[in-house]
Amino acid sequence: MDRSVFTLPSMDMGMDTRRTTRALATEAVHAGRDDLAGLGLHAPPIDLSTTYPSYDSRAEAARIDAFATTGAEPEGPPVYGRLGNPTVARFETALARLEGTESAVAFASGMAALSAVLLVRGSMGLRHVVAVRPLYGCSDHLLTAGLLGSEVTWTDPAGVADALRPDTGLVLVETPANPTLAEVDLRAVAHACGSVPLLVDNTFATPVLQRPAEHGARLVLHSATKYLGGHGDVLAGVVACDEEFAGRLRQVRFATGGVLHPLAGYLLLRGLSTLPVRVRAASANAAELAARLAADPRVDRVHYPRVGGAMVSFEVHGDPHEVIAGVRLITPAVSLGSVDSLIQHPASISHRIVDADDRRNAGVSDRLLRLSVGLEDVEDLWADLDAALGERAGTPVRPEALHRG
Repeated sequence: MDRSVFTLPSMDMGMDTRRTTRALATEAVHAGRDDLAGLGLHAPPIDLSTTYPSYDSRAEAARIDAFATTGAEPEGPPVYGRLGNPTVARFETALARLEGTESAVAFASGMAALSAVLLVRGSMGLRHVVAVRPLYGCSDHLLTAGLLGSEVTWTDPAGVADALRPDTGLVLVETPANPTLAEVDLRAVAHACGSVPLLVDNTFATPVLQRPAEHGARLVLHSATKYLGGHGDVLAGVVACDEEFAGRLRQVRFATGGVLHPLAGYLLLRGLSTLPVRVRAASANAAELAARLAADPRVDRVHYPRVGGAMVSFEVHGDPHEVIAGVRLITPAVSLGSVDSLIQHPASISHRIVDADDRRNAGVSDRLLRLSVGLEDVEDLWADLDAALGERAGTPVRPEALHRG
């Protein structure tokens, strides 16, 4: 069980001698909600306002000037939905607490969040990005196509230091990586980055299994659509970081309009409360399925990360499209991190947009399937996979088929 502890925000509690740190599971339930009892509430309110009344336009002008200068959240009542929203702010506070950063800034999607980071660095004349493959297919495409004016150098983790240039604004890694689940030594990469910010896509691991900021990452990215929401009903992205970078991200969010809807912010905050329980339960299912797949002669290779988690990737000897067509309990669909299990063929969907040679060189073979394991009974999941994989002659134990990291 993760017994990582978190120091509580400073509060005037007189002579209260209760502990000032909380475990991850407790923080997941209470972060972003600490003021509710004092407000006479139990569930967080949803503020759907797009604008807010203000009878002091001089003071409003001063607050807007302050935001334009630093990007700090305006003090006092809200101003306009594009500057910020109280419900979304609760989710941002909670996620920052879980990742161990000063701040977090939420966006309409994970790609909007990554785009904002690139725009921040590009606005400072630092358009060069050093990145390690594989990444999520659309992240790869955004960099390769130069859609935001960025230039990318692809390298392996050992080559990060040599790939840096005077105009390098960012080093980007995803660990465990999508879809091969390859892992990166974050502390070593952070050291290689020097003063260049390291951005880690932590979508697959979540703060339950890994907190990149503790290993030197300045920026932690999540497609919050996945495990943070956890129920396949919210689209969002978030960057956890220091307050200085958060201010710049808020300015980009205000200018570009990639804001998160308040209802999505509410669903994400609710999702965080069960995140540790969901991740650990799904991870147990995934580890069991990875072991069974590795022992199955119809499967050539299984990828499962050392850090654990609920994602399994495996390469089949037969036609992967027949497996996709053969599942009944597991849903054949893009995305991941939901309470129900999903399976997809990366070469056809999530990584189709990546050049075929680049895709294969990064380990994304045409026979690779990516399985997001949910909370169903593991025997039911295995029965569905077994049927989808088709006929077999036996199941000799082949531990060498299981590849970690």
